[in-house]
Amino acid sequence: MNNSTKKWLFTKSSSLVLLPMMVWFIVNFVKIYDNDYQQIVIFFSSPISKLLFSVFVVIAYFFSALTISEIFEDYIGNDKIKNVANKLLNIFAIIIPVLTIVGILNF
Repeated sequence: MNNSTKKWLFTKSSSLVLLPMMVWFIVNFVKIYDNDYQQIVIFFSSPISKLLFSVFVVIAYFFSALTISEIFEDYIGNDKIKNVANKLLNIFAIIIPVLTIVGILNF
């Protein structure tokens, strides 16, 4: 299978998984938006909320890294710059979700 075909399939499948996760996040965000700090901590202390939010963050960063790398492929002509940009993108797409999940798990 071609590399671009794999990227396309991963982008489409991650967007399908991301849609219900986004609905879950928006509904719960609206519920806890006007609450005080203690209610937000209670929400993120729930094991199911921790799990769903962690999955949401990982899939969202995976999806964004795939789509941003496609932008790099289309608009950056220099291969060295494109490779550095893609590597930095992949590093940040790993570090930021890991830090977010560690922060959520410490609640």
